[in-house]
Amino acid sequence: MKRFVNQRLMEWKKSGHRKPLILRGARQVGKTHAVRTLGKSFEGFIEINFEYEQEYTKIFEKNLDPERILREISLLRKATIKPGKTLLFFDEIQACPKAIIGLRYFYEKMPDLHVIAAGSLLEFAHELVGIPVGRVQSLYVHPMTYLEFLIADGHTSLAQEILQGNPLADVIHHQALRYLGEYLALGGMPEVIQRWIEEKDPLKCTEIQSTLLETYQQDFQKYAKKSQLKYLSLLFETIPRQLGEKFKYSKVGEYRKRELEPSLDLLLTASIFHKVIHTSAQGVPIGAEASPEKFKLLFIDVGLTQALLGLDLAAWFIEPEVELINKGKLVEAFVGQELLAYFETYTKTGLYYWQRDTRGSSAEVDYVIQKGNHILPLEVKSGKTMKLKSLHAFLKTHASSIKGLKVSIDPCYQSKQIDSIPLYAIGAYVAKDLGDFFND
Repeated sequence: MKRFVNQRLMEWKKSGHRKPLILRGARQVGKTHAVRTLGKSFEGFIEINFEYEQEYTKIFEKNLDPERILREISLLRKATIKPGKTLLFFDEIQACPKAIIGLRYFYEKMPDLHVIAAGSLLEFAHELVGIPVGRVQSLYVHPMTYLEFLIADGHTSLAQEILQGNPLADVIHHQALRYLGEYLALGGMPEVIQRWIEEKDPLKCTEIQSTLLETYQQDFQKYAKKSQLKYLSLLFETIPRQLGEKFKYSKVGEYRKRELEPSLDLLLTASIFHKVIHTSAQGVPIGAEASPEKFKLLFIDVGLTQALLGLDLAAWFIEPEVELINKGKLVEAFVGQELLAYFETYTKTGLYYWQRDTRGSSAEVDYVIQKGNHILPLEVKSGKTMKLKSLHAFLKTHASSIKGLKVSIDPCYQSKQIDSIPLYAIGAYVAKDLGDFFND
């Protein structure tokens, strides 16, 4: 399946200022598949999985001389490694912490060699041994976006039209919303989408979603203490019930914040959940105006969110536009998932929201985005009520915001203060450098 990360990887391959690359992100989002796809463009491709091929960890125990390491890998694999011609891929690199440290020496002594590392639990190794600062690059991989889903499902022309940002004809607009309903039901996990393409059977896709959820839970024992497992399971199962709301530990169960917070930090480190942090957004960078103790939580994927909550997905396929109106919190989560996918590429990016709690004058903007020196407030409107009181309240009190953005099922339109785009176009609105994607 064609993905935007493939374009980023090809840009890295061709760059004259290339460093060893680390792919970061949660389990099962497509990191390994993306590297294997890139490997087809090389004369040689060597993949080492340190979890399955533990004998390779011994190569890094003696020292971190890259020439010796390559020589021994070549002997074991009976393959020649040619800098500039061979792609060397270290998968599950967290199982060999010294290999993480060794990446800096590949950069310093063998800069022509293409080296990529990835790992489903890499962030935990990062906390233990660190990642060589200034000697490696990072690329974050997320679940597939709506545009990627369209392309994978054979709707490339529609994806191109959306990416161009022009208003769609009414019949095409409703078609795009129908496909968006399918995406909201399925989510963006590559294995789920692949099964949908092959069989178009929602039940088979639901089975895969359940398996993925079990996989995430089975991973708990790999990065948590035994005493934390019960907290991890409880958070994993209950956080989605607070979707779209300010997170409260008191709604999780009978445990206190000091008991639950360390386990929540683990789930955030594993990229299973993402924070949307409150900010006053009175200046840039908006992170400097944040209130870290106030936050919402997004689950990794909208499809998995519904699977975890046990929701019936049939209506998404039968009456998608009705569901887009009725499932406001899921629609808000979808927008957050899209924003992360397009903004969080080379650096870790936070999501932010704004809220005014003045008695009798409360207001909330779902997402606040920094664009250059300006701040863009974004309000997701799913229901029939299309008043934009919160958006106007934000614009009146924030001089650095010259315009707001409404995202809904309505077609595109513009006014002096507010742009309105359909839900399916949020990726096209914020995407950068994707113009050549369809020409590759």
